Amino acid sequence: MSQRLISLDFFRGFTIAAMIVVNDPGSWSYVFDPLRHAEWHGATPTDLVFPFFLFIVGVSIVLSLSKTTNTSSKVYFKIIKRTFILFSIGVFLALFPNFDFNNVRIAGVLQRIALVYFFCSFIYLKSNKSHQIWIGIFCLLIYWIFMNYVPFGDAVVGVLEPGNNFAAWIDQFITPGRMYQKTWDPEGFFSTIPAIATGISGMFCGHLI
Repeated sequence: MSQRLISLDFFRGFTIAAMIVVNDPGSWSYVFDPLRHAEWHGATPTDLVFPFFLFIVGVSIVLSLSKTTNTSSKVYFKIIKRTFILFSIGVFLALFPNFDFNNVRIAGVLQRIALVYFFCSFIYLKSNKSHQIWIGIFCLLIYWIFMNYVPFGDAVVGVLEPGNNFAAWIDQFITPGRMYQKTWDPEGFFSTIPAIATGISGMFCGHLI
């Protein structure tokens, strides 16, 4: 029987409990502000729940793959298989129960977790701890540069409003299916770049453990 890391299990359980409270507060007519997502600017405790999951993914990658003595094709196949299963479950839940393939939302929470797991796993296997930190910094830097200094649409630069920013503009072109909002998706593919950095921060913590 493998030894469990109690602190990680506790943190995972705490995050799941927080998710349940946020997603089912009892009455949507009376919800405390800390249990609501920020409309756009700023952040609330609710906005930390999803990053906590991505952080946990990063820690778990190190604890799991550090036991791997060799990076054989079986290891890569296992990573790809897990990614596919998790991504598929997310799409299935988006389809259920109507299975309207013409109006399905491909992006989603489980799908983003799957992508972060995929990229962080390969980053862990293909680089050392120092390089992983620099990759995480690069992800944040490149995202910041594109969001603030790269023109989009009608040569607009540095606009950071809902549905009117570089990430939303990119997602309108590359995100298949329906988006969460008409013009943008909080789990869009371009904003997965900083999400990968969140996973890498968990990997860094995993190295310290």
